Parts: sequence; structure tokens; C-alpha cells
Amino acid sequence: MAAGFTCKQFSVAHSDCAMKVGTDSLVLGAWSQPPIQGDILDIGCGSAILSLMLAQRTQSQQQIDAVELCQAAAAQAQDNARNSPWAERIRVVQADILTYPDSADHLGQRRYALIICNPPYFQHSLKNPSQQKQQARHTDSLPFTDLLQVAARLATADGMFSLILPMPEAADLQGLANRFGWYLVRSCAFHAQPNKAASRLLMTFARQPHAEAPHCETLLVRDDSGDYSAAYRQLLKDFYLRF
Repeated sequence: MAAGFTCKQFSVAHSDCAMKVGTDSLVLGAWSQPPIQGDILDIGCGSAILSLMLAQRTQSQQQIDAVELCQAAAAQAQDNARNSPWAERIRVVQADILTYPDSADHLGQRRYALIICNPPYFQHSLKNPSQQKQQARHTDSLPFTDLLQVAARLATADGMFSLILPMPEAADLQGLANRFGWYLVRSCAFHAQPNKAASRLLMTFARQPHAEAPHCETLLVRDDSGDYSAAYRQLLKDFYLRF
């Protein structure tokens, strides 16, 4: 997978990206519920895998803005978008999301019906000597408080915010979310194997509090036989070549 990853309707090169295409992004891109109308923002898009998956799942009039801090990754994301069936719908912007759209003022004061992100989450671990990997993996360049605040600034009044984090970091972010006007409405804990604790939590937040309790579900990647579970196959059947 080092050179790239091929889905049913598009291919993604990721050699210039610190974070390669992996299970986290694929599950997030398939699990997130795209808006019926309105535009989408992909924060820290990397190779643009999430933007491409959402472009496949949305209408032709819906635009997707993919913002990436790293210049090399942004250039590769642009190539991936250009080579896809949705080249006219995905705009890759090399910018710091903390100053966006000021750093890309040609886009104007855009607001988004869905914001999606597979964010950096290492908070206290040993720093990586590669600056590119440091930015992609550690929260130094995008702390959770800043991520929640910028998402709130760029979302529509009824916008949604979907992301994925390891379980401890997901708890940290949920503890901060309400302070910035985000309310959990949906979550999914996914387990790599039946006898393993959940390793990641998928979350969708809304700008408006819901009367109902958040809808919580689980996803098992592999079943007792070691094969991909039926639920995992169903979730990713429109993307994985093997399903």
C-alpha cells in the first residue's frame, strides 16, 4: 500500500503524505453521513481520501474543500482529486486551517453542512524527528480546543462535525465539545477483533442539542474466524475492491 490505495471508483497516491491511507480514514469516510445538500470541509485532508469518498457519496452540486497544511501532501491531494471522476467538485487548498479562509480568501466566507477530520491525536508521546509526520500525528499544530473552535466557526447553523479518535483521546475531546457548541449525536466504537477492546471511536457532533440521547453503535472489523465481518464488508462495499 506504500505507493497508493485503489478503490472501486478512484485511486489514491499517498507517497508524499505523512499519514497513509488506513482503516481509520476508510471507516470514517464510509460511516459519516453526508448532507443531502450543502458543502463539505475536509480538515487536514492528507491524500484527500475522505474528500474522494464523500464526493462519491454526494450530489453533483455539492462542493468539497480539502484543506491541508503540508505543501507536499496538498500537491498530492490535488493530483488525486484531478485524476478522480470528481475533479470539478473537490478544491484542495494548501493552508493552515486555523487561519482558513483568511489564508485562502478567494473562497470567501464559506460555511459547511459537514466538516470531517481524521485529526492528529498524539498529545504527550515522543516527538517525531520528521516535521511532516510531527504535524500529521501530534496535536501541537492543531490542539483539540482549536479544532473544535475552528469547526464551529466554519459550520452552518445546522452543520455536523464527524471525526475519529482513539478511545482515550475521544473522551478528552467529548469533554471539551459542549464548551464550543458541539453536541454528540452519533458514535460508533470499532473493535479490530471480537476479543479486543474498542480501539477507535467515530463521532458526529451537531451545532444544535438533540432531545434524544446520542445513537451509539459498535463495529467489528474481523469476526471469530479472522475474516472481515459482515458489517464491515457492508460498510465498505462501495469502496474496497475485495468486497
